[in-house]
Amino acid sequence: MSVFTTVDARLGAFALRPLDADADAPLLHRWVTHPKAAFWLMADADVAGVAEEYRRIAAHPHHDAYLGLWRGEPAFLAERYDPARVELVGLYDPAPGDVGMHFLCAPTDAPVHGFTRAVITTVLAWLFADPATRRVVVEPDVRNTAVHALNAAVGFTVLGEIRKPEKTALLSACTRDQFRAAVEKAAHEGDVPL
Repeated sequence: MSVFTTVDARLGAFALRPLDADADAPLLHRWVTHPKAAFWLMADADVAGVAEEYRRIAAHPHHDAYLGLWRGEPAFLAERYDPARVELVGLYDPAPGDVGMHFLCAPTDAPVHGFTRAVITTVLAWLFADPATRRVVVEPDVRNTAVHALNAAVGFTVLGEIRKPEKTALLSACTRDQFRAAVEKAAHEGDVPL
């Protein structure tokens, strides 16, 4: 059962459904242990460990995970969390309406131009569909330059570096207006997504 669906003019339908930690674990294991998912920090996980991690997230009152579908097939992972209670506790000054986000595109041998940008646009549209969401906050590894460029393209601004136990992160945030302006600019300029 989808919780959010949108259609990209070029790439078609994208949707999100709640993750089933046990049933989806074998698929997620292939994704999170792939070399392209190095920044996900699960390279050494086994299927049981992936299932355990997503059961832990499902049980948490301030963190949840969703499987992303493209044209009806599993294609990405999205996590939503309350950064005042998970991930960023004590590392920044949370504002009312802040929502934390992670996303991961499935590895593929046949990359589709613009797919990753369509995914992050879908995830942000889903988060901002909730009127309580005022700002989306992310904390990618400072070395993940590809995601920094992608974040900037959809409206994120850098707040600064923070040190987490597992990484030095580039704390960034995107308001609803920043996201809307970035989407409108891309559409107006005929920008081909990243």
